[in-house]
Amino acid sequence: MTTANSLRISELAVCLSLFEVGSTTLFLMGGEAKQDAWLAMLAGALAGLLLLLIHLGIHHQEPELDLFLLFRRYMGKIMGTILNLMFVGYFAYEASRNLRDLSEVTVLTLLNRTPMWLITVITILVVSNTVRYGYRVLFLMCMILFPMMLLGYTLISILIPSTGIFHAELILPVLENGWKPIINAAFPEIISFPFGQVVLFLVFYPYARKGRNFNKVVITAYIVTALALTFINQLIIFVLGPQIAAYSTLPLLETVQLIELTEVFERMDALFTLLLFLGLGIKIAAFFHGAVIGLERVTGVNYKKWVFAVGILLCGLSFLSPTYTEHIEVGRGVTLNYSSPVFQIFLPILLFVVILLKKRMNKKTTP
Repeated sequence: MTTANSLRISELAVCLSLFEVGSTTLFLMGGEAKQDAWLAMLAGALAGLLLLLIHLGIHHQEPELDLFLLFRRYMGKIMGTILNLMFVGYFAYEASRNLRDLSEVTVLTLLNRTPMWLITVITILVVSNTVRYGYRVLFLMCMILFPMMLLGYTLISILIPSTGIFHAELILPVLENGWKPIINAAFPEIISFPFGQVVLFLVFYPYARKGRNFNKVVITAYIVTALALTFINQLIIFVLGPQIAAYSTLPLLETVQLIELTEVFERMDALFTLLLFLGLGIKIAAFFHGAVIGLERVTGVNYKKWVFAVGILLCGLSFLSPTYTEHIEVGRGVTLNYSSPVFQIFLPILLFVVILLKKRMNKKTTP
């Protein structure tokens, strides 16, 4: 990896932060825990931090190898190729889910007379153009969009408590039903989405410049973003209440629509919709990158030649569920509870253990 093409650690941290935000604000996380959703978010974030430490441990064992090359080296050619193709499928599927989310939100909020397939095609064309130019463009795009997204979410976080729609008492009583609802809400749902999804960055870590602050910067970005997401998620509870929030289709959007401040700050839902589009776009592009890089590693064919084929695949996968309700149910059921833990927890831990065992065996056999 040449220094000219490598990423600054700050670029990696910003991309990781925006990736985590992504589509998270589209949903109420930990709604099953009701007013204790913030505790469920913190529990999920803490478990996700442990996974992040494992990911960083894997990276530092072989800093020049990405996720796909690691599986190839330590799992053998055949098993490594199978696992790599599985990860390509996982990244592509996650990208398609975010693509469907963006299309659905566009229809619900802005273009309710526009065919969803047309919105999907336009979106994938825009994202494909980003992917075609490589990871540098993705990370530079994140650096450009970061101030806008930071300002937007900060403004929303300030205006909601300032407009009289904020009711702090809705956080009480704390632990009304004990820890069980919190644990059930956090594991595995909140770990799987959004915190466990940073497994994708095992593909990008080798592109970053190495330095003593690498771990510190990545972990700090993760923690700050997790705390911000916890606060924004709890704002929904403070405004709508746990009962209404749990059954809202777009809870934060409904919350933001209530903001009215002396006829100056109105229609804030347009700002939030823009932020949501940007976050979803970044997440689609990041997972899209992961899929095409994986195909390049498996086949040896340049990733640019895979962009068109993977783009068509993402469009097709995004329409697997006939309705948005079924799309959400599949995501919260099969995806978060079964497939995501395999790719986010089981396989990375297996890889880490295999790397440590093989390195220990090599040390013993070395005279």
